[in-house]
Amino acid sequence: MKKEIKGNFGYLKAKRNQVLIRTLLFFGISLSLFIAGYITTGTKKNLLTVVAVLGCLPASKSLVNLIMYFRATGCSEEAKKVIAPLEGRLIGMYDMYFTSYQKNFAISHMIVEDKVILGYTESVKCDCRACEEHLLTMLKQSGFKDMTIKISDKLETYCEQLRKMNEKEQDNHPEKDDAVRVVLYDISL
Repeated sequence: MKKEIKGNFGYLKAKRNQVLIRTLLFFGISLSLFIAGYITTGTKKNLLTVVAVLGCLPASKSLVNLIMYFRATGCSEEAKKVIAPLEGRLIGMYDMYFTSYQKNFAISHMIVEDKVILGYTESVKCDCRACEEHLLTMLKQSGFKDMTIKISDKLETYCEQLRKMNEKEQDNHPEKDDAVRVVLYDISL
């Protein structure tokens, strides 16, 4: 099975499929252990039942992950077709899904350049302002100060921001942008 890389287009869908298979496998193993114990001893009171019940712990954890991946939405093909040509020299991050205690934020596309982060969401449920505040807080906790974050829910506005960012003179410190990207990857689903 091919390992998808966080930030690539289609990551959430591929990860969802991977976690679905893992969850089914974990529950299947627990169920088969329970059945094997029942068939061999004729009762539920055996050691394999205990092992099967304990096997439900990682299976249940995997099920929770699966639910999160099914809730997460990635970038649509239509938006990708519009955004991809505008990336230019910028490094685009697709299918970013951030979680906080209060809300979840589905970001279809995002770029980092100098001290500016631009993002686009297709989700009508995504509170852009709350997402900006959440990301700003998380980045401050990681040592990145004076960041400007703009999340847009309008594709035309985001595309214009990308055009302007590409026209701007290139940053001389791409390693700082990479460090910000690493933090964003770490805090996303």
